[in-house]
Amino acid sequence: MGLLLFLLFVVISMSGLLLGWKKHSNGYILPKSYQGTSTNLEKWLSFDKLHTIACNTLHDSIDAKLSLKLSRIDARPRKGIVKFVFKDHYWGIQVDGATGKILHIGKRRSDFIENIHDGSFLDDVFNTKSEILKLTYTTTMGLSLLIFTITGFWLWYGPKIMRKKNKRA
Repeated sequence: MGLLLFLLFVVISMSGLLLGWKKHSNGYILPKSYQGTSTNLEKWLSFDKLHTIACNTLHDSIDAKLSLKLSRIDARPRKGIVKFVFKDHYWGIQVDGATGKILHIGKRRSDFIENIHDGSFLDDVFNTKSEILKLTYTTTMGLSLLIFTITGFWLWYGPKIMRKKNKRA
């Protein structure tokens, strides 16, 4: 059990480091957000039209067999863009909100790393809808880290108390 926890702590710490650096990875882990042509929402195309453009681009530019199931739509009015993030394969497409021009097509490695970090990849692998594996993973790892921290503190602090008691006696 200890070896398994050790390996999982290594995975969590490595994924945590990568997530901490995602915005400073020159677009490798998390693609940078591009700038659209207009921040005026009245000039934007409809989300339906932008979604159609993103889906067509995904199939035409990447692979026609990829799922069009969305993970999320991220509208950035201040940047004039809409990001379409696809669920099953971590591709993201940034579209100019006003013109529909494709600004960027990129793999969102950060989403994959997040899924490893929080354990939700287990629910994807085993196709569970209740997120029970994610909850079990995060609870086990969180409690283990808490117990390791408390016992580690006690292993450091306990001898200090014992030395003080021995000096008084």
